[in-house]
Amino acid sequence: MSRDARWKALLELLVERGRLDVEDAAAELGVSAATIRRDFDGLAEQQMLVRTRGGAVVHGVSYELPLRYKTARHASEKQRIATAVADLVTPGEAVGLTGGTTTTEVARALAVRGDLTSGSPALTVVTNALNIANELVVRPQFKIVLTGGVARAQSYELVGPLADGVLGQITVDVAVLGVVAFDVTHGAAAHDEAEAAVNRLLCERAERVVVAADSSKLGQRAFARICAAEAVDTLVTDTAAETETVRRFEEAGVRVVTV
Repeated sequence: MSRDARWKALLELLVERGRLDVEDAAAELGVSAATIRRDFDGLAEQQMLVRTRGGAVVHGVSYELPLRYKTARHASEKQRIATAVADLVTPGEAVGLTGGTTTTEVARALAVRGDLTSGSPALTVVTNALNIANELVVRPQFKIVLTGGVARAQSYELVGPLADGVLGQITVDVAVLGVVAFDVTHGAAAHDEAEAAVNRLLCERAERVVVAADSSKLGQRAFARICAAEAVDTLVTDTAAETETVRRFEEAGVRVVTV
């Protein structure tokens, strides 16, 4: 296994578990403990993790691993959520997609929907996520509108005044939000204030707002607020969501779909 492959595997394990021991990681990857120690040291130098005695942990709650290292976390739940979100979209609509692993899965689910194979256009997709635009631009039946802005390496999202300028000139039928936290009291939130600002504007330009979030994001809060819970029309999450949490969202006027 190459070093790059090991680093990717280690970061995916770290996202899943929050903490890794040298011996456990060595056994899982089939390499020596000395190799894992060197890998941990190299990743720590790049500020991708924090070294501990005998292992490594992720950074604090404000720290974000790049999007490419988050794909394994809650993967099956995200795919089910994405399919359910895609089913909420009507052919011919304008759809806004923020960045994130779940919204990337939503884009993929839209791309394979049988009733979206033709049209003029079948969908208009507005996004500030470079990876989503890259995946969908090869679909000729989709009209892709990419905002301007400055790219963030962690999420592939374009942020800043250039993105604001484009979003201020358009409207969409539905905005699909990927969030790091969604709470009845504190609303939907992101780690980064620039991302939150773009996502907030997209919500304001939408007829309806859908939050796509696995149950681990619910009842949590993060640094930068995107919008209040009352601004969200539908939450699509997985069946592990606690009954009380679902009830509180519904009392706040949010329709909750569990899959």
